[in-house]
Amino acid sequence: MIRFFDKANYDFLAIRKLAYKASTIVAVPGLLLLFVRGLNESIEFTGGTLIQISAMNPDINTGSIRTTLTNAGIEGAEIQTFGASDEFVVRARLSPDLDRSEQSTQETGAAVNSALADAFGDNGYVINRVEAVGPKVGSELRRKAVMAILLSFGAVLIYLWIRFEWRFGVAAVLATVHDIILTIAFISLMNLEVSLVVVAGILLIVGYSLNDTIITFDRVRENLRKFKRSKLYEVLNRSVNETLPRTVLTSGTTLGATVALLVFGSETIRGFAWVATFGIIVGTFSSIFIASPVLLAIEQRWPGEDVRGARTFVATPQENRPGETGAPE
Repeated sequence: MIRFFDKANYDFLAIRKLAYKASTIVAVPGLLLLFVRGLNESIEFTGGTLIQISAMNPDINTGSIRTTLTNAGIEGAEIQTFGASDEFVVRARLSPDLDRSEQSTQETGAAVNSALADAFGDNGYVINRVEAVGPKVGSELRRKAVMAILLSFGAVLIYLWIRFEWRFGVAAVLATVHDIILTIAFISLMNLEVSLVVVAGILLIVGYSLNDTIITFDRVRENLRKFKRSKLYEVLNRSVNETLPRTVLTSGTTLGATVALLVFGSETIRGFAWVATFGIIVGTFSSIFIASPVLLAIEQRWPGEDVRGARTFVATPQENRPGETGAPE
């Protein structure tokens, strides 16, 4: 059985400042762009109109529809195939020249219909369905998306507090917040459209990052009780090294799936695939280089003993180094 990094013995905590700098290099430009131009929100959050059409004219495709709507002054429309190759879904944003009301939503739908009729004729397509997403609904979806992320943080913090202690929970949540900030910066840098599928990708990152961090912290808890003479610095390094094979293999196999979605998936899930791929990379990075250093900083500031037990002896640098064996106390 192949096991990568089986005898890993790296001093990950020694380069924690370099890891902090790497995160800053990604986060700062993305957040600056976010404040300058904001997020590129889909009609699910801004409001808009969804039109499902069946094409009769062979000249109708996603490119020709997009060109037609752009020429008609309808910018930023989302166009994708829906089932069969001659079925299309058009999601058009509310026009910036109109006030955000139900009437403007209806006018946007009428403008889309008129543009298609002028380009392909009334007999060139059939409208199967028209749905409107009002701005109030979009605002509600935005609020609930933020609440879903915050509630997931709260639930995990309570779980880790009960299972370990509050220091572990805070460290895990802070590491996940780091991942979310970097992901939002990535979305801003890539100018990805923020839709519900992208929010689903962010929630996936929350679960993935926390799961990876919990596995590492579970090993930390075991080693704190097993090597009572070791310094916390050494225990953290040992634990990260021992869980490194699992971390690398899990991330590698999961990345294979998300990269396949990114390369072969349709436009419908392209945003999700980008966010999930980046999130898995940054989640793996944080579980190795961010979570443990944060826990170390918290323990140094607010020492706790309920997980590791009282440790009155301090090991010398040569004792119980990561990768070496030692008998439990």
